[in-house]
Amino acid sequence: MEERIARACATAGRRREEVTLIVVTKTYPASDVRILSELGVRHVAENRDQDAAPKAAACADLPLKWHFVGQLQTNKVRSVVGYADVVQSIDRARLVTALSKEAVRAGREVGCLIQVALDADASGRGERGGVAPGGIEELADLVAGSPGLRLDGLMTVAPLTGEYAGREQAAFERLMDLSTDLRRAHPAATMVSAGMSADLEQAVAAGATHVRVGTAVLGVRPRLG
Repeated sequence: MEERIARACATAGRRREEVTLIVVTKTYPASDVRILSELGVRHVAENRDQDAAPKAAACADLPLKWHFVGQLQTNKVRSVVGYADVVQSIDRARLVTALSKEAVRAGREVGCLIQVALDADASGRGERGGVAPGGIEELADLVAGSPGLRLDGLMTVAPLTGEYAGREQAAFERLMDLSTDLRRAHPAATMVSAGMSADLEQAVAAGATHVRVGTAVLGVRPRLG
């Protein structure tokens, strides 16, 4: 994986240190997270609180940053705030309010990425969650003004439908344009999380700062039983 990211950076004319690898450890046990840490991984991601919370607790002694990347229900916010350094799936005002309340209660600062739905329908939401591009500014301002929260940037998942279906690089380039717009009002919100195992090269070419990779690092986990 390190070679693959390095190649993608070289092809894009970027330095390797410009791209951070986040290993998605969902379905894998805490013992695997320990191995990753020993190999130098510093960023891990989970998408389900019921799996992530005990895993993060079991690995609390490790020098890791935990990212929450799944759609987050407000009834899980208190638990997630207990371990997540960054929530990458901010997509509605109610979630921001709940995160702010719990971050203040816990005495923590939680980084937030606005999840952008590039396949947003008429309701303004995408198939995999997220907010339409037109909703970024309002949500970003809310995060930036909320105690206990830090606006870090934007995240997207390559759409399976709509104008960007099958056009991953175009989707990620659109996200970079939206990031440029966001940084005019919020200069510190420089993080752009895009690209997974199948399309990380396109994300790096577009300018992503973080890629979220699971299968390409850990393999396909065999079904138990």
